Amino acid sequence: MKLRTFLTSAVAAAAALAFGTPALAQNYKSEYRMSLVLGTAFPWGKGGEIWAQKVKEKTQGRINIKLYPGVSLIQGDQTREFSALRQGVIDMAVGSTINWSPQVKALNLFSLPFLFPDYAAVDAVTQGEVGKSIFQTLEKAGVVPLAWGENGYREISNSKHAIKSPADLKGLKIRVVGSPLFLDTFTALGANPTQMSWADAQPAMASGAVDGQENPIAVYQAAKLHTVAQKHVTMWGYMNDPLIFVVNKDVWNSWTPADREAVRQAAIEAGKEEIAIARKGMVEADKPLLKDIAANGVTVTQLSPAERDAFVKATRPVFEKWKGQIGADLVSAAEKAIAARKQ
Repeated sequence: MKLRTFLTSAVAAAAALAFGTPALAQNYKSEYRMSLVLGTAFPWGKGGEIWAQKVKEKTQGRINIKLYPGVSLIQGDQTREFSALRQGVIDMAVGSTINWSPQVKALNLFSLPFLFPDYAAVDAVTQGEVGKSIFQTLEKAGVVPLAWGENGYREISNSKHAIKSPADLKGLKIRVVGSPLFLDTFTALGANPTQMSWADAQPAMASGAVDGQENPIAVYQAAKLHTVAQKHVTMWGYMNDPLIFVVNKDVWNSWTPADREAVRQAAIEAGKEEIAIARKGMVEADKPLLKDIAANGVTVTQLSPAERDAFVKATRPVFEKWKGQIGADLVSAAEKAIAARKQ
């Protein structure tokens, strides 16, 4: 009797082994949709591609991801991405703190003008207690955040002249994303901020409908913005644009614990690789990326500390206004982390 029971149990275990994985994965989709604002020619899109590849490897093909760059899943409106992710229109995303800030106020922290003086400051915030706090806020908002990435420090370009002071921005039509904080910042500097999606921005620059834009240098170079009249670039480092690797909560809960951990580890690894790609050419002492841009006939302006400080002072009222909206405690915690950072 004991032998028969043992044999029956063994057969049942073998059956579970043979058929258990498909049974566990029966609720898995054949394909998961990952939203990206920028394609794989940019560090941002490359980060999504790396994540997808790592997930496929770590889950032995159980989780397959298809990339949807250019926010094609939401008709090109990048500020709707977070809502679509929460609703399940999008399964996964590598998203910008800027684009999600209309829905998650805490993310405006990274758009505060001149809060982050260098990369060490960014890392001190994202990789520390403030970063953990923001992930908790995102979880409460209905998504599962897994890792940080980076679009980069946003520099300004235009078709008219070199920008060395706030006065040089007066009257310039600058394309910005649909964030009220961006409107406040550029209005304070005397510019005419114009909201439009990235898909519409390049044609607008080519036609002269807008005079300039602000984006990381890696984006400027990959998009070949020198070909759409953006002949003047100013390195002012007024804000950094972190990215966040996230999964829709229902999708996350549909996976086995082992697969969830695999997806998390893949995101962390991909995030580190993506940040290295985003900073390539800018962290080196001679900043080779700037030399490449200058070689295209572009004037690259480096601000002196005094010149940069004029922009800091001009935007300080915006900083103070938004500090309250974001959460004074969160902003203060970020400022303390930055002050204590290791250089």
